[in-house]
Amino acid sequence: MMAPTVLFVPGLRDHVPEHWQTLLQEQIPGSRCVPRRTEEKLSCASWVRDLDHAIAAIAGPVVLCAHSGGVAMVVHWARQHSRPIHGALLATPPDFETPLPEGYPTRETLQANGWLPMPLAKLPFPTIVAASDNDPLARFDRVQAMAWAWGARRLVNIGPVGHLNPASGYGVWPQGMALLDELG
Repeated sequence: MMAPTVLFVPGLRDHVPEHWQTLLQEQIPGSRCVPRRTEEKLSCASWVRDLDHAIAAIAGPVVLCAHSGGVAMVVHWARQHSRPIHGALLATPPDFETPLPEGYPTRETLQANGWLPMPLAKLPFPTIVAASDNDPLARFDRVQAMAWAWGARRLVNIGPVGHLNPASGYGVWPQGMALLDELG
């Protein structure tokens, strides 16, 4: 069997070269990334369409590696599409149902752009959810409830890492590679 291709699914924010996903993608030969949107940046339908196109461009098995808003993209995509996915690492999913910190989209903006409600159906592929216990975008208990609703193989408490991004002091995230290896 052909080795899975890792497809990185970034969040809604602009590209950050020192983000763990960017750094991890550089380490994984043949991996790909869903292109960042320059227009309709908050449109859930547009992101889901872009994710679907990126998956369709991969001939063999796919492992998704999503962060933040990218997790929301994956669960919205899974509700609408049936292409088999080998597995998914869903890191620090946001809780769009509760108000996000200042500087992030409001609940009303997320609703208007199709992000709400967040799908909570069982995902049709093996999933590992990695959650921070001090993420400003989602309380751990809320992520735990999402992980169980999605039928995650397991929920990994990655400790007090904020939102697991450069703003929280994270670039390199070695545990990410180990979790992807577990899915691959």
